[in-house]
Amino acid sequence: MKKLTKIATIILASSALLVGCGKSNSSSSSSTKSSSSTQVSGKITIVGSTALQPLVEKAAENFQSDNSKVNITVQGGGSGTGLSQVQSGAVTVGNSDIFAEQQSGIKASKLVDHKVAVVGMAPVVNKEAGVKNVTMKQLREIFTGKITNWKQVGGKDQSIVLINRPEGSGTRATFEDAVMDGQTAKKSQEQDSNGTVQKMVAQTPGAVSYLAFSYIKSDIQPLSIDGVKPTDANVTNNKWKIWSYEHMYTKGKPNKVTKAFLNYMVSDKVQKSLVKDLGYISISNMNVAKNSAGKVSTK
Repeated sequence: MKKLTKIATIILASSALLVGCGKSNSSSSSSTKSSSSTQVSGKITIVGSTALQPLVEKAAENFQSDNSKVNITVQGGGSGTGLSQVQSGAVTVGNSDIFAEQQSGIKASKLVDHKVAVVGMAPVVNKEAGVKNVTMKQLREIFTGKITNWKQVGGKDQSIVLINRPEGSGTRATFEDAVMDGQTAKKSQEQDSNGTVQKMVAQTPGAVSYLAFSYIKSDIQPLSIDGVKPTDANVTNNKWKIWSYEHMYTKGKPNKVTKAFLNYMVSDKVQKSLVKDLGYISISNMNVAKNSAGKVSTK
């Protein structure tokens, strides 16, 4: 009888152990399932800088493929448009090449700045102009109209055709801050996107303008300034002066889905591959910092 009692006790203990294990596994499985199925959802509308547009478009495409319940619309229009529309609440995010403080009519204190990359910008010319390097003074005089022929700076005997960006363009503001020294550019034709400028410089004899590095292709000639080449390495230590942060502004703190996308923009997946692949510079690679007043300091 004692032997039977001992066997029964062992069986009951084993059963309790198995039941306990079953509950533990069930709980673990449920937790894993819940964690893997967590996905954000919602709509994000992004407008602004055409310099930043290619990066945000590609990142949005990748983000949506992993988050099927998110819909992201990305459009250009220029930094001024991005800032004014996010301020008015017309869009979720305003992309800008400049600080909100630099744009008239914008209350920067009402917006939240999310820096996602750095972009270098360079003067570019039609390849037939025969020029690869100018001094900063010569570049300024080209845009003020004092220099009108490429032969005046060692190039072909050909009239210079200026192509500028409109007021409100962050690329223009960045270029003028670094190059023009307070002087006003000569009136000329204006184009409202980096993509259009790139095509026009390539196709127009004697043309000169300026572009984000991400738009510089083999059919146009970027200009060095005072012997310094427009490269990522020269931007990171400020040897190349024409550069800006790429900002994504929200009106106040972003909602859950927008915050998730902004976090994705500064994740390793974007910063260590997409940023470089598309011609931008990761903020983490910068050895200097710039404030809204344009002052540059060593990190």
